[in-house]
Amino acid sequence: MARTILAFDFGTYSIGCAVGQDITGTAQGLSSFKAQDGIPNWDQIEKVIQEWLPERLVVGLPLNMDGTEQPLTQRAKKFANRLNGRFNLPVELQDERLTTVSAKAEIFERGGYKALKKDKVDSISACLILESWFEAQ
Repeated sequence: MARTILAFDFGTYSIGCAVGQDITGTAQGLSSFKAQDGIPNWDQIEKVIQEWLPERLVVGLPLNMDGTEQPLTQRAKKFANRLNGRFNLPVELQDERLTTVSAKAEIFERGGYKALKKDKVDSISACLILESWFEAQ
């Protein structure tokens, strides 16, 4: 039976979101949520969770290229803990190194420089995080 999973690309100003199913192992970008210093509008996130009814949430874990933590790492972990506490869903962290770079390359390839809008980059980054999580399962 297919499980629906939501993924988040955490950022202090914007949080990308994607949905996918483990049977296909693919993800589709949803909206990006504006955030103020890493704090989203929780009502908007709740609305997406109610719409898709995921069985699990995945949050991208920003790490340095050598695998060490960076200042944003702890904030992403805190966001993951808040998701778990608010929505009582299992939350997993997924290494997100290079997802933003890959997302920008993919968007640029499809639509050129004008297509590189921040919300598109964040949602595609969330797709890449989710697809890499599927591959790791």
